[in-house]
Amino acid sequence: MTENTLRSVTVERTGTGHFTATNPRGGTISFGTSSDPHGGTGFTPVELLLAAIGGCTAADVDVATARHAEPTGFTVSVTGDKISDEFGNRMTDLVVTFSVTFPDGELGDRARAILPRAVKTSHDRLCTVSRTVEIGTPVTATVADA
Repeated sequence: MTENTLRSVTVERTGTGHFTATNPRGGTISFGTSSDPHGGTGFTPVELLLAAIGGCTAADVDVATARHAEPTGFTVSVTGDKISDEFGNRMTDLVVTFSVTFPDGELGDRARAILPRAVKTSHDRLCTVSRTVEIGTPVTATVADA
């Protein structure tokens, strides 16, 4: 059996500094540049990267903990510094912080007990997004024939 490992999105320009990404299932998300002259509140590509890191690890941790108890609060904050240096523009000092609460009782206690291990396992092995960023992988940019 052949495993399909390819993942993809298509990004289309919808206006100056505005874009829409579409996945193969038809889902879309709009984003743009931070220099939107109309003062837009949409996400920038860097914010989407931070959201992808937080969302990926949040999903891993949610699966591991919610089987024991439904959280009463679940927030993941992702921060980092955008710098420009001899390597070009990039993000440094990325930090993912979980703030998760569970109800009182035995099931909540179990979920609380496994939370640190779930966060560590996501970071060390499971979260494809943060693993790719942390380990690094080449990115090839090409121009298709017109």
